[in-house]
Amino acid sequence: MAAQAPRVIKLLNSPVLVFAVSSYTPCMCAHPRSRIEILADPKPLFCQDSSPTLVWGNQETIWTLSSGAMTARPSARILYLCKPKKDFTIYGRSCRSVIGGNPLLPRFGYPSERLLRLSEPKKYLPAFLEQRSRESPEWPVSLAAQNYNASKRILQLAQPKAVHPDFVPPREVPTQISSFAVSAKASARVEKLAEPLIREMTCCSKHTKPGVVISTVSRASQKVVASPRTIELSKPRQVHAKFMPARDPEWPVTAAAKRAMATERIVALAQPTARPRTGLTALNPDAFKVKEAALKAVCSPRLEELARPIQR
Repeated sequence: MAAQAPRVIKLLNSPVLVFAVSSYTPCMCAHPRSRIEILADPKPLFCQDSSPTLVWGNQETIWTLSSGAMTARPSARILYLCKPKKDFTIYGRSCRSVIGGNPLLPRFGYPSERLLRLSEPKKYLPAFLEQRSRESPEWPVSLAAQNYNASKRILQLAQPKAVHPDFVPPREVPTQISSFAVSAKASARVEKLAEPLIREMTCCSKHTKPGVVISTVSRASQKVVASPRTIELSKPRQVHAKFMPARDPEWPVTAAAKRAMATERIVALAQPTARPRTGLTALNPDAFKVKEAALKAVCSPRLEELARPIQR
């Protein structure tokens, strides 16, 4: 695998640039790498050791061949299959892609008349040439426009937009990292403690077949005899003695209720409340007329006190 390119890392509030590379390749650093830089590196892939990076176009094998495979004698079928395919490039056509790019032409060939005609640029229609306003896409600037003096309004509009007066720039980092902390090197004990804790799942056992149980029950657990207390605790919780289940939404009417006769009081209570209609009140001309007794009434001191607005 090729070595990774170095990268420049600028620490917070530090004028020193640190050149560092990944921890998996040897490097020449100006300063020892800090713990934050080491933790910032991506984790290696689990299949990196078992499946190395492949480079197309070389003659190296993916896996290392054993000595038995190197000295084995191929059969007649293998010799037939290892013959290369026929090369069709001698006929002037090649449909197969070459690893690493297309091969160079063996000799220069002059293009045909069809290719020359297709390579010509598209011509404009006569109607478009007659209706266009300019002969060239470049707009010539007149001398009057070049020597024009901009007015105050144009100069005012040309000014860039200023920052809002209430704009607050980002604050600086309050924590100042000392040079000793930047150049410090973690000890072997600190690096060991910084490694992630790998926990193995113990809640269920590994199984590959769908019929295998998740947790294996020991023979002693299968032959054990439950005590009276265990049997008592294994019983489901009983419902309260006064518990009443949900009533059926369909209530059957008894025969006595069907033959019952309503009393005068029940009939009077069953009558709807009689309220005057809104339309009759609106048509009454005396609806908003004040009575003579209300006009001659004298307000009591208590009503005057309650009629005063609340002072806030």
